[in-house]
Amino acid sequence: MAFTTQRKVRFQHCDPAGIVFYPRYFEMINSVVEDWFEEVVHHDFNQLHVETGTGVPTAAIDTQFHAPSRLGERLTFELRVQSMGRSSLTLQIVAYCGEQKRLTSDSTLVFVDLSSGKPMPWTEAIRQHITVDNYKDSHNE
Repeated sequence: MAFTTQRKVRFQHCDPAGIVFYPRYFEMINSVVEDWFEEVVHHDFNQLHVETGTGVPTAAIDTQFHAPSRLGERLTFELRVQSMGRSSLTLQIVAYCGEQKRLTSDSTLVFVDLSSGKPMPWTEAIRQHITVDNYKDSHNE
């Protein structure tokens, strides 16, 4: 089941034409991932980065922009786990405005020890909260 959250397109996200400037989407994507870690995985970024000295940097990201988003619109982001390895996690995030798909982003995160920068196995406390989804576009079912 997808983790779903919404983001309002604000002035700070837009270029002079009033559409989302593409790098701002990556900030929104990161905030969706951060919310997912807090609400689903039960490990917020403060706990990961500050308290345990671990992190989840993005190792790869592939994003397609399907249609522009405009100032004032409300976007729905759906995050699904595609696969989980020993120390990596592949996510797919799809953003919609109403029924219109705005972007699709596939990313790989790696669980690392921040002091060494080296990958490490997911802890059982984290792993137990992550469920791999078989992706289905719920807007087209």
